Amino acid sequence: MASSHFLCNSHHLYSSNSQIKSFRNVGLSLSSPYRGRLSSSFGKKPQFQRTQFVTVIASGSRTDRKQVEIVYDPDERLNKLADEVDMDAGVSRLTLFSPCKINVFLRITSKREDGFHDLASLFHVISLGDKIKFSLSPSKSKDCLSTNVPGVPLDDTNLIIKALNLYRKKTCSDNFFWIHLDKKVPTGAGLGGGSSNAATALWAANQFNGCLATEKELQEWSSEIGSDIPFFFSHGAAYCTGRGEVVQDLPPPISFDLPMVLIKPPQACSTAEVYKRLRLDQTISIDPLILLEKISKEGISQDVCVNDLESPAFEVLPSLKRLKQRIISAGRGQYDAVFMSGSGSTIVGIGSPDPPQFVYDDEEYQDVFLSEANFITRATNQWYMEPFTTNACSSPADTSYS
Repeated sequence: MASSHFLCNSHHLYSSNSQIKSFRNVGLSLSSPYRGRLSSSFGKKPQFQRTQFVTVIASGSRTDRKQVEIVYDPDERLNKLADEVDMDAGVSRLTLFSPCKINVFLRITSKREDGFHDLASLFHVISLGDKIKFSLSPSKSKDCLSTNVPGVPLDDTNLIIKALNLYRKKTCSDNFFWIHLDKKVPTGAGLGGGSSNAATALWAANQFNGCLATEKELQEWSSEIGSDIPFFFSHGAAYCTGRGEVVQDLPPPISFDLPMVLIKPPQACSTAEVYKRLRLDQTISIDPLILLEKISKEGISQDVCVNDLESPAFEVLPSLKRLKQRIISAGRGQYDAVFMSGSGSTIVGIGSPDPPQFVYDDEEYQDVFLSEANFITRATNQWYMEPFTTNACSSPADTSYS
């Protein structure tokens, strides 16, 4: 699929020729903002062109090569749709930033009787995120989700739809939505992108319904569909325990101007497979509260960025261990810490926004995802705002109400 992937489609068709007689052989030239390498140089301000069209080249025995552009404009579609709904509604359109997170440290402390593991982790929101556009739908029976990348489920297996269904179940709301997900956070990365999308959808649904629920209720409900989702209802920095759903808000322990680089290979780590290979008797036994105290007093360093899931993840994906080692070696001290986030497969370098040069030079890493980022939080009674910064994966802040 091209720059927009959708179930309920609306598009315009433009052709350089008035008619195409034969489509025997069709070649697709895809223009998409979501590529493996999102930045060619972190030393320069990256430039991004968000092209929302597919170019289709047709050839056959009775035709010359002819070109068609299929254009999909989610903004126009959502705006027209919003005009069709009850204009007396307090909110008819809403665009929200949906940031991801990293685990500054992640301790796995025990295995529970329900099969899950107890963890203790410092979660922190960062400035890399998706953008989600919501519009009230005239339908009273279903939501319609579209996205700019292929491979993202658009049915009720998507956490956004699960979150909206959960909200309706809890509040008896009858609002349904058109949603467009502008995806920048890679999947299978250990960054909680899907969990953030779900939390953002719950927040949005509550705004459309006049805030029927409190933030605390949204946070409690969200644990029913994902362990990481409740964290995003913190203010952005939290000490999380249990399965991750027990969230203790913290004053920001890390400076917002501390840069980082995210490096994720195309391969993902199966969370289930990583946990399957986890051996608790081989994890580091340091008290997570000691790690938290040290970070609060002394900041980030390699010895506090402990992740008990690294070793099993490196068994699942040996190339990930080699990537981390090469980053540390090639960085030559430019990073305060290099570690894996969550269950992988993103490697985080704290202290510099620039990846080591080998990532550009070595063909093995030509398809890695790269992004710079910073730590962020949110204000009370507001959702997260996209920072006014230029990095590999984000655009100017856009939180808008109509």
